[in-house]
Amino acid sequence: MSILRRAAALLLPFLFAVPAHAAFETRATAAYVYDVTTDTVLVEKQADVPLPPASMSKLMTLNMLFEALRDGRITMETRFGVSSKAKAMDGSTMFLNERDRPTVEELIQGIIVMSGNDACVVVAEGLAGSEDAFARMMNERAASLGMSQSTFVNASGWPALNHRMSVRDLGILATRLVTEFPEYYGYFAQKEFAWDNRAPKNRFNRNPLLGLGIGADGLKTGHTQEAGHGLVGSATQGARRIVFVITGLDSSTARAEEAERVVAWAFRQFVEKTVVTGGQRIATADVWLGDVSRVDLNAGRDARLLVPALEQGEITARAAFTDPLEAPIEAGQEVGKLVITMRGLPDSEIPLVAGRAVERGGFVPRLSTAANVLLAKVVENIGTGDEEADEAVATQ
Repeated sequence: MSILRRAAALLLPFLFAVPAHAAFETRATAAYVYDVTTDTVLVEKQADVPLPPASMSKLMTLNMLFEALRDGRITMETRFGVSSKAKAMDGSTMFLNERDRPTVEELIQGIIVMSGNDACVVVAEGLAGSEDAFARMMNERAASLGMSQSTFVNASGWPALNHRMSVRDLGILATRLVTEFPEYYGYFAQKEFAWDNRAPKNRFNRNPLLGLGIGADGLKTGHTQEAGHGLVGSATQGARRIVFVITGLDSSTARAEEAERVVAWAFRQFVEKTVVTGGQRIATADVWLGDVSRVDLNAGRDARLLVPALEQGEITARAAFTDPLEAPIEAGQEVGKLVITMRGLPDSEIPLVAGRAVERGGFVPRLSTAANVLLAKVVENIGTGDEEADEAVATQ
C-alpha cells in the first residue's frame, strides 16, 4: 500500500496575523522572551550564542540547591560550613567567615538578594565537596535539561574563560525555577536581606523591576565588565506569565529601562485567546482495513495562543497526518498534529486524536479494500502502454 502524508489546509478566520511592526527591537546584545502560559517564544536575538552570564548563572546553583531540598538530601535548616576559599571571594558577598554556619534558607536569600559569591561557594562545597566537583554536576544536569549552550566552571558566575550560557538556556532554567519549585520561588521577589547586618550596603535586591507594580517577581541580575549588564526576569499580569533574558547592556540604568520595556511590550502587544477547542472536529481521514472507511480527527486539547491585540487578519493551519490511517484505532488515540502558523512567531502544535474507535474490518471489508487498491493500481498504469499495464496486473 502506498502511504501518503497529508497536510490539509484549514482556515482559522478568528486568528490574528502578527503585523510586521510587532517585532521587538532591543538594545541588548542578546535577548529571549518567552510566554510561559502559552509556550510561545516572543523574541529571539542571538539566543543560542554562548555568552558570559555573570551572576545570572547563580540560577543554576540555586537549581541544584532546590533539587537537593526536593530530594530530601538537605532541609532549609541544614547548616553548611564556610571554607577559607568561600571567605576569600571578592565582589558581592555575605561577608561570611570560617566560624559561620549559615542555614540553607539563609544561603538562598544570600544568593538571590545579596548575590553572594561566598554563599555560592559554600553551597557548592556543601553539596559536592568542592567547587570543581559541583561545576561538573552543574554541567551534567544542564545537559539533561536541554541547556545545550551552557558550560559551568564555577558556582558564582565569577569571570572565567569557559564559563558560558546562552540566553535561551537561561530562559529554560528560569522557567524551570518558576514552574518546578513554587515553594521556593517566592524568595526571588524578596527586596531586602540583611544577614547579621554585616553588609548593610549590599542588603537590597538588585532587580530593578521589583516594586514597580508591573507583576515582576524575579529572578536575577548580572554584571561584569565582559558581560555587561544583564537580567533574567519574570512577571505575571492576569493569567499570563512571561520569562525574559537580556544581556550586554552598557549600564544598570539601561538594563532597568530595557527590562521594563520588555514587560510592557509582551503584555500589551498580545492577548491570549482560545483559537481551537478541545474535541473540535478538524479533519477527516481515510481508514485502511477498518470496520469503517473514514474517521473524524479532533483537536486533542484547547489551543490557547497569543495574538496581536490590535490588528486582525486570517491565517491558515494545517492538519498533518498519515493518510490512510491503519486500523485498529483507539478512540482518543493521537494520530497527527494541527500546526498553526503565525507570521513572526514559531509554529504552535496541538495533537489530533481519533474521534471514535475503529476496529479491524472482517474478511469482506478487507477483501473489498484489497480489490479497490488493485483496481487503482491497474487504472494508474493505463496510458503507460499495454505491455506495462499487463506487467502491472501480473504482479498484483
